[in-house]
Amino acid sequence: MNDTRPARPGIALLPLAVAAMLVQQGLSYLSTLVFPVAMPALSEALGIGTAYAGLYTGLCFCVSSMGQLACGGLIVRMGALRVSQLSLLLLGTGLFLAAWGEVWLFVLSALVLGAGNSVSTPASSHLLARYSPPKYAPLIFSIKQTGVPVGAVTAGAAVPLLVVHYGWQSAFVVFGCICWVFGLAIQPLRREFDSDRQPRHQLSFAAIGATIRTVWGDEGLRGYAYAMFCFVGLQAIFGSFFVSYLSTGMGYSLTAAGSVFALAQAIAIGARIGWGWIGSRWLDPRIVLGGLGFAMALASLGIAAIGLGLPHWAILVIAVCYSATAVGWHGLLLAEVARRAPPGRIGAITGGVVAFGGAGMMSYPLLHAGLLQLTGAYGWGFALGAFPAALVGLRLVRGRR
Repeated sequence: MNDTRPARPGIALLPLAVAAMLVQQGLSYLSTLVFPVAMPALSEALGIGTAYAGLYTGLCFCVSSMGQLACGGLIVRMGALRVSQLSLLLLGTGLFLAAWGEVWLFVLSALVLGAGNSVSTPASSHLLARYSPPKYAPLIFSIKQTGVPVGAVTAGAAVPLLVVHYGWQSAFVVFGCICWVFGLAIQPLRREFDSDRQPRHQLSFAAIGATIRTVWGDEGLRGYAYAMFCFVGLQAIFGSFFVSYLSTGMGYSLTAAGSVFALAQAIAIGARIGWGWIGSRWLDPRIVLGGLGFAMALASLGIAAIGLGLPHWAILVIAVCYSATAVGWHGLLLAEVARRAPPGRIGAITGGVVAFGGAGMMSYPLLHAGLLQLTGAYGWGFALGAFPAALVGLRLVRGRR
């Protein structure tokens, strides 16, 4: 298949593409955080344990992982912007379902959120790869991926305020409406940004197998898939359990715990752009990613240690370091995946690699929830998650070409 990227004059549309995909990415991640950030209030109101945040997140990303493997053909056929709109409408619907407060609707909410989240990153990578100059792709993708910490900052700051002042349902309803409104608002961009769509492209289950074979058969892509699994797993347990860790385990109020989480995520915004700039201008992106693997492993051990009674300033420093590393690497890795993907298959291959991240998003919170139920301590999950990240960091550094 021929490369679908337009001639370089299309670069004039790059700022608009980055802005649209940044907001899309931010809302996608924010939507998955509303439940775990509101979990202390849900536990008090509905009598469910905080470990259920891990089950909710795990179920959500189980669906997301499967969808990421299958979304490549859908992006080619419908266009990246249309698929982004579909993602936002599904995310809003998932949040509305959770607002009803029924346990079985929480399950359905997680399934719908997972479906919406699954196509978010592959669609945005497909679109940005058409307009980004290759030399600056790590920086451009890193700027787009700041949507993740922006979404987390918003969740950490706004969800507790909405819960305290208007009840826990208000957080789900407000952000569900925002997802729907933005999904409809970007419709005027479709004519340009979906100009490469192929309406007659055949959708086939065989394409899933082809994507898996491509990712697994390429040593570089396989290494990035390992990294995606381990790094996203650490991001997942931070988003799913950190607020409850401080609130339930350390005696913080919900708003105070949310403020620490939001501040740490705000630091990650600048860190993502910084890592992208370094990977574009100064160092091989694999070296940067490998170093981040080691750094996030140390930060994860630090998070495990805060249960020993560390002072507030130390908790804040550790949370910032964790966020700057475990929530700051995405743009570099996605740009490398796009660079290595066969022409015309950027969305599909990105989905294949990101599916490993979905598996990490599913398994790490489930493991953490199990350990929390067994031990009553939040630190064990963070401690165990540190070692795979360090091993992946070593593999990336040693495997540099």
